Amino acid sequence: MTAASAAAPAAGPVRGIVMPIGGAEDKVGRMTVLREVVRLAGGSAARIVVISTASSLGDEITHAYLQIFSSLGVSEVVGIRPESRAQAAAPDLVEAVDGCSAVFMTGGNQVKLAAIVVGTPLGAAITAAHHRGALIAGTSAGASILSTHMISLGSGGATPKFRMSQVSEGLGLLPQAIVDQHFTQRNRFGRLLSLVANNPAQLGIGVDEDTAAIIRPDGRLEVKGRGVVTVMDGSAALTTAYTATGTQPLMISDVRLHSLPRGVVFDLDGRCLVSAPGLPDLSAPPTVARPVDVPAGLRPDSRRIAAEGAHESTAELRRRPASS
Repeated sequence: MTAASAAAPAAGPVRGIVMPIGGAEDKVGRMTVLREVVRLAGGSAARIVVISTASSLGDEITHAYLQIFSSLGVSEVVGIRPESRAQAAAPDLVEAVDGCSAVFMTGGNQVKLAAIVVGTPLGAAITAAHHRGALIAGTSAGASILSTHMISLGSGGATPKFRMSQVSEGLGLLPQAIVDQHFTQRNRFGRLLSLVANNPAQLGIGVDEDTAAIIRPDGRLEVKGRGVVTVMDGSAALTTAYTATGTQPLMISDVRLHSLPRGVVFDLDGRCLVSAPGLPDLSAPPTVARPVDVPAGLRPDSRRIAAEGAHESTAELRRRPASS
């Protein structure tokens, strides 16, 4: 062994992209989110495994996703649906995940999905696929299970309350966050905030329907789709979560809230915004302008200047006759 090789740090796990989807993603129109799944999985060379255990629709939902991914150009896509922990140990199911470039878990009942998959050879295969660089995506229930602390049940509402929700063990692919889905559509703000109050080291990530949070190995989250991803940071919060009883409303103060529409990039590790469409360029220092700085011969467009800030109906109001 050379001195250089001895000094080199040991290589860590590769890790792939984790992609929680808020549910109800478009399956018949532009399919923006599902097209992104295909792109990140390798395009036409992708090998996608669909796990439909959570869904109550059985083969119907499995076949639907097989058709969708095939129509988007994926040449190799298979569906598996273990219905027990014993079935989740079947070698052919584990082998299917071992050779894939992406795992896609459907929506449905996340408690069922976790009870059958977590801690089984199939669950271990999903984790191993993540660590070798495969995309792990899930919609609705399939998004919730990506967390270490998975929301297993809870009520809706805007006010955080004690015992408003319950968590169980997920796959642990997002150890720094708790994921909730159908977030705005089902008014789950309060329940995620209550979990952040009880677990302030965990970020709360609420994902809207037809929206995806694409989380890369470096901790950067990028938003795709129609809605927003809501991030709650309670690392500096004060709360009464540990003194509350029953269903008492919680006091929680100083939570940082981030509402992130499509195109926004957010650093989960640094807990800060990286970039967003429409933000001004702040790389240069601010300037102070004086009359001598106005370019010679400049003639301002008086119509544009007059119109800026005017109500859209101002011109119509001016055309009306004055009241007598």
